[in-house]
Amino acid sequence: MSAPTSSVTIDSLTEACITHLAATHVEGKDISGGCGQNFEIKIVSPMFEGKTTLQKHRMVNEALKDQIAQVHAFSQKTFTPAQWEAQQKS
Repeated sequence: MSAPTSSVTIDSLTEACITHLAATHVEGKDISGGCGQNFEIKIVSPMFEGKTTLQKHRMVNEALKDQIAQVHAFSQKTFTPAQWEAQQKS
């Protein structure tokens, strides 16, 4: 019996971030080499204001738990709008 194929895509991750985290900007990349099992994502959300990195990552993990459970690897970077703007200038 073969493993089920993942239905997780950059589009589905982006949609979940917008829906569950009020993300204002999402950048995702499939870094799996074509198997769709390894994703890297950057999320900008005003919901991250006043949160530590660990708290932000826990929010993302909770919001995307169904998608994350279907993939082999998931890497995230989280930013408040102000942090994102500052990073874009540097």
